[in-house]
Amino acid sequence: MNDTSSNACLVCRKHRGEVDVPGGVIYENDLIYISHAQLWGEEKEHYLGHVFVETRRHVAEVADLTDEEAQIIGVYTGRVAKALLQTQNMEHIYIFVFGDGVPHVHYHVIGRYPGAPREYWGTKVDEWPDAPKGAEAEITQVAESIRAFLSEKYANEQ
Repeated sequence: MNDTSSNACLVCRKHRGEVDVPGGVIYENDLIYISHAQLWGEEKEHYLGHVFVETRRHVAEVADLTDEEAQIIGVYTGRVAKALLQTQNMEHIYIFVFGDGVPHVHYHVIGRYPGAPREYWGTKVDEWPDAPKGAEAEITQVAESIRAFLSEKYANEQ
């Protein structure tokens, strides 16, 4: 992306409702926005359990986060990881921050399902041919289960 302003930013556009978010917002406040990964381009199905924890503020680098943003991203990344382990029966959670393609801080929280061969661990977890994938209906079910977990478990803290 040549234009790094919030007007052209995919994440900012999503927050403004200009990009479809299957399953809707899982959680949001004035600092963060959490959702399941969308379907991209011609993609008919996406890996289930690929969640984004994003800053509301348009900021490209983790180093530029305020202490408050860094703290809440850390807290909710952990909460989403716990939700994936408990609601999707995953056996391990990966957290990735790339930022090369979309210059807006967003953490990828991605679980590994039982049975995934070692060659598909880490950044290749979603390439496993037998990995659970789904269209909007299945993504919505995953998003709803994470939303319900967070709401029930952390009702007094949200």
